[in-house]
Amino acid sequence: MDEENKELLDTEETQHEHEEEAFEYPDYEQELISIIRGDMSTDEKRERLDDYHANDIASVLELLSPEERKRLYHILGAEEVSEVFAYLDDASAYLTELTPDTAADIVQNMDADDAVDILEDLDEEQQAAIIEHMDDEEAREDIRLIRSYPDDEIGSKMTTNYIAIPKGYTIKQAMRSLVDQAADNDNLMTIYVLEDEKSGVFYGAINLQDLIIARNGTDLETLVTTSYPYVYDHESVDDCIEQLKDYSEDSIPVLDSDMKLLGVITSQDLVEVVDEEMGEDYAKLAGLTAEEDLNEPLRDSIKKRMPWLLTLMFLGLLVSSVIGVFEPVMQELAFVVAFQSMILDMAGNVGTQSLAVTIRVLTDEALTGKQKGKLILKECRAGFCNGLLLGFITFVAIGIYLHLMQTGRAWGFCFTVSGCIGAAMVIAMTISSFTGTVVPLFFKRIKVDPAIASGPLITTLNDLVGVVTYYGLIWILLIGVMHY
Repeated sequence: MDEENKELLDTEETQHEHEEEAFEYPDYEQELISIIRGDMSTDEKRERLDDYHANDIASVLELLSPEERKRLYHILGAEEVSEVFAYLDDASAYLTELTPDTAADIVQNMDADDAVDILEDLDEEQQAAIIEHMDDEEAREDIRLIRSYPDDEIGSKMTTNYIAIPKGYTIKQAMRSLVDQAADNDNLMTIYVLEDEKSGVFYGAINLQDLIIARNGTDLETLVTTSYPYVYDHESVDDCIEQLKDYSEDSIPVLDSDMKLLGVITSQDLVEVVDEEMGEDYAKLAGLTAEEDLNEPLRDSIKKRMPWLLTLMFLGLLVSSVIGVFEPVMQELAFVVAFQSMILDMAGNVGTQSLAVTIRVLTDEALTGKQKGKLILKECRAGFCNGLLLGFITFVAIGIYLHLMQTGRAWGFCFTVSGCIGAAMVIAMTISSFTGTVVPLFFKRIKVDPAIASGPLITTLNDLVGVVTYYGLIWILLIGVMHY
């Protein structure tokens, strides 16, 4: 073996060994617990804890006792603790361990939108006690503002953590104002410009980099993008998501009807909103009226599930009554009942696939009438082609099965029956694809969330399609035409 090939093999072996190695990361949890429970002084602990991310500190809170958590809060201080609480999925349990004064101190140091999220997890009495003990009037007003919006309006998702300057400032004044405001607001990448400080009317935005590199003699007006995108506070979250996703900005201003700047939607807020919307859509696709979590009380779970279950039960009764209409078919050819579930399952599956594709498209795009027609045609073609292939396989497989298992049945009879079943599958899958596409488009047209056309609903509707198609063809072809 020459030297070049040997080096190549050695390199490949080394790479393979690296691929098999498990990647190791520091065990921050144990490190943090050791620091918190250690014998160091408070100042030493604070200095050591400063080296860790707030999210890592948040992850160890549940591993500590209430007394250890209180000591940790004392070491960090209210401002640092507020950052830690912002990373908690449910901070309410930890807030209730504290006195209203201490809890209020932490909450008022948080971004207003994070503070609102935490307060919503508390009962009304606890919320009132914390807000009453807040001595920062500005923080209290910001929380009141965000809580004043319904959950489905964009104002409920905004934060008041932003930097704004009046348009009449010089570059030097703008930089000084930026430095002053940065102590309380860390969304620095975009600086918002107002017509004047008193009116608060939105004028435009400046990129931080442009402001930093601008010379003192530069007119601030030349740095301002006056056509900067914005949204209104009372707009629906659903309507705004696509608009917000279209812009690759760190934050988008939220204005009232008088064009006054109220807050901003950050990219992090947008990710959370999209995640919430996806969770809600997933819940609706599962036939729920809202999301459920692990610790939800049984009564709440029943309330969320029962409305759809009742609706689907009555639709199921409709399917059963339709099956009853075809009772003569079952009496004449009882063995065809054995293949009913196959037709219904395939119709339901292909309908759910079309539903998923359609909702995904509707989430990402605003479709024109022509595009909707194209989507319907595409899904119907897909359902037809898949049905054609599966129908042919069904025709062959069931024909052979009937001849072998149903002794005394002629080949002609067996393949006539299997051909009828295959044809029913083609028709049922094509119609189901049409239904799975048209139903969510219809809901979207009448301003109803298309995700409400849930998997269970589409499946039940397609059961109806499958039953009518299957037994209808058997009745017409096998009994009416062939006289079997």
